[in-house]
Amino acid sequence: MKRIFVTLLGLFALLPLASAEACAANTNVAASASNVRHRVVIQLNENDSHKWNTVFANINNVQEELGKVDVAVVVIGGALDMLKADALTANRVLDAMAAGVRFVACQNTMKALQLSKDDMIDGISYARAGYVEIMRLQEEGWSYLRP
Repeated sequence: MKRIFVTLLGLFALLPLASAEACAANTNVAASASNVRHRVVIQLNENDSHKWNTVFANINNVQEELGKVDVAVVVIGGALDMLKADALTANRVLDAMAAGVRFVACQNTMKALQLSKDDMIDGISYARAGYVEIMRLQEEGWSYLRP
């Protein structure tokens, strides 16, 4: 009986050390999580100014919460009109691009709408197929949003 008591006493003596190690491990996990590089791809395929405003608000909210985030907005279908050089959204797109946001136009849609790169905002990116670009980014670990 005395041996069990001594063993239990020894285990209780080690308990604070185990707690300290657990706290240190949790701190290391939190520190490494804060070093994660966040990346998000946003799909936009509607020619709707409300949707575009939502996308800009989402980007702002994500960056306020997480700091510097890699953002790619893949624009497909009717939404492509909003990436045209003469679009009402052009200045907001340019401002977002200056802040590091990448806009990607679907070239399949451009072909269907008979748009050329000359019609589009300077500096945007292009993907042959917008949905394939989204798939590639997701396979690389990017988070996906579709407002």
